[in-house]
Parts: sequence; C-alpha cells; structure tokens
Amino acid sequence: MTMTDPIADFLTRLRNAAKAQHHDVAIPSSRLKAEIARILKEQGYIEGYEVRPAQGRPGEEIRVTLKYTAERRPVISGLQRVSRPGQRTYVDRDHIPRIQGGMGTTILSTSKGVMTGHDARAQGVGGEVIAEVW
Repeated sequence: MTMTDPIADFLTRLRNAAKAQHHDVAIPSSRLKAEIARILKEQGYIEGYEVRPAQGRPGEEIRVTLKYTAERRPVISGLQRVSRPGQRTYVDRDHIPRIQGGMGTTILSTSKGVMTGHDARAQGVGGEVIAEVW
C-alpha cells in the first residue's frame, strides 16, 4: 500500500507514541519531516531527534525522543494536520492562525523555509499551513 500523506503519518506516529508513553519513535525520514522535528524541538515539544540510516530497509529514519512532564504526561497534548493532499490550506501573513490563544504552534511551509507561525508573522511571509501543535 502506498502512503498518500507521509506528514499525517509522521504526526500520527508521534501522537500514538506519546499516548503509549514511549521514550522514542522511529519514523521514515524526509527533509520536510526533519524540519518539522527541528521546530518541535525548538518549541520544546520533544527532547530531540536524529536522522540516521534505517535498520532493515533502505533510506533514513528520524528517531524522535519524546518529552514528558514530571507527572509523565506528554508535553504534546495535540497534533493536527491542517493542509492535506486533497485540500491544501494556504494563508497570507495576516491570516496565520493562532493556536490556543498563542500557547500552541502553527507550522508553516513558506518560501523562506519551514517555520513557526510566529516567525512567519515576524518575517512577513505566508505559506502552506502544515500542522498545528499544542
């Protein structure tokens, strides 16, 4: 079976691993997924990530180390795919969504690279809304 939306798969694997309280999760790698992982780390949603050769199959994988609170609750309480292959969602700089009143993070793919909604607003660029995290 071919995967039609690898980004949705990436977010679902993170969501499932956090719910099951796994320490880390391995996900097939792509440049966009690595950029999303970089933003999640910068925003403090995950401990870290590394891109490395996949075990037992061709290509690379991203190993994401999840982050939990002192009470062992996942730091990521929600992950949502916004722009999908069947329905792309683009915004200009004036309409970048604020998540949870600014407590969450919008991840955008812009002409200047993948960045948070906050950074995109600051640089005055819009783009495709990839996902929302809170």
